[in-house]
Amino acid sequence: GTDEVVFGQVGGSILLLCRNVSKEATEVVWFQGDPHSFPPLFSSRVSFPPDVRFSLVDNSSLSITELRVQDEGNYTCREVLNKTDHEHRVQLLVASKSFPQLSFLPLAFHIPKFIWHWWKNNIKKVQGGFIMQNLSHICSQAPKCVSKWLVTDLACAGEMPALKSSLPGSVSDHMLSLLLDPPQATPKCWAETSSSGLMLQLFCSWPGGYPHPTLHWREEGQDLENSSWVISSTSSSDTHVETLNSSHLSHRKVFKCVGSHVVKQEQPACTVEIKLPSLESEPPQTCFVGDNVTLTCRVTESTPAARLSWLRDITQPEVEIQPGGRFFIAQEGSVSRLTIQNCSQGTDGGCYICKAQNPVGLRELFICLTVKQPVNIVGVVGAVVVLSLLAVLTVTGVVLYYNPLLCLRVCSAVPRNADSGDVLVLVDSEDDEEGKGSKEAL
Repeated sequence: GTDEVVFGQVGGSILLLCRNVSKEATEVVWFQGDPHSFPPLFSSRVSFPPDVRFSLVDNSSLSITELRVQDEGNYTCREVLNKTDHEHRVQLLVASKSFPQLSFLPLAFHIPKFIWHWWKNNIKKVQGGFIMQNLSHICSQAPKCVSKWLVTDLACAGEMPALKSSLPGSVSDHMLSLLLDPPQATPKCWAETSSSGLMLQLFCSWPGGYPHPTLHWREEGQDLENSSWVISSTSSSDTHVETLNSSHLSHRKVFKCVGSHVVKQEQPACTVEIKLPSLESEPPQTCFVGDNVTLTCRVTESTPAARLSWLRDITQPEVEIQPGGRFFIAQEGSVSRLTIQNCSQGTDGGCYICKAQNPVGLRELFICLTVKQPVNIVGVVGAVVVLSLLAVLTVTGVVLYYNPLLCLRVCSAVPRNADSGDVLVLVDSEDDEEGKGSKEAL
């Protein structure tokens, strides 16, 4: 079967790649047609009659210039090894260039991952890319629009003008169909900071189409490609990148990417609005000597993403705190945390600066830290007890000073115990009467 399909136009040039050539290969041979039925067309070791249109590139790939319709057909690349050989098959299709509708295509391009099919016995199957279709089945029910090279007006929904193909030899009774696949989604835009941190990079991607779409960045209706503040402009398949000088950037400036495709009339677009960083932090922190404390800084808004850093204070605004020793810096997404271990009252107290910077500009936020001596809990408890005792004694002394009988009354009101040692004197009543009588006689 065919490993690769290559499309070319009359008068153009084509390069047939001999893919996966081993370094151990001692000879590379090209055949036009069946290698078992036709002699070699070109070899890396054998000299053949010269034809200025044919040449080898990198001693493996076959280059053909000034393409002719007769050059169309199957080509086979065979690499000869000591014990085995490998083949790579290429099918070359050459179309007339007399049709202006083909102007959107290059003179030659490869379709390595698209599959060819012969449509026989009314079997219609499209898997994408180039297909071979029997003349008896002009239009298929393909899921995507197929541009057919026909003499008729428009084929299958009329997405592309009909073209006439001249295919000689064994494929003269078949029509060549080119499957054009427009991107299904809309372009996606985003902004990033260059590796140097000083320039803005605008990315625009619109994948999923064939051929690849055309993407343009615009600002206030003008293309950026011709702007003086564009450092570089690069494109790779379905992604376009513009690198801009930051001196022309401003807060909330809007850039627009417009995409276009050969089979889509509309031009979808996406936008990017660049923004200065915005910061927020927690309330001022307090740390006791010898403890650890963490200062937190958060970016709430920034396009592109901002770089966060920590500075000591306003006396040294350009001295950035580096992680290590007693300082530990951790960043998760848009949140940065500075942890200070073993706080020192003499060196760590004061204000710290959280700095956020992107190509649009920078913002700074002050976060203050207070360092205190630790509190002696034992001493505080002892002092409270002593003060309480002093207060009780003071109150008691004042009361006794102004009312000394109060204590006696309180003491007399207390009931006595019979076993407390008191002595009772018992007096007989008769003796008492005699005593009284003697006293009266006297």
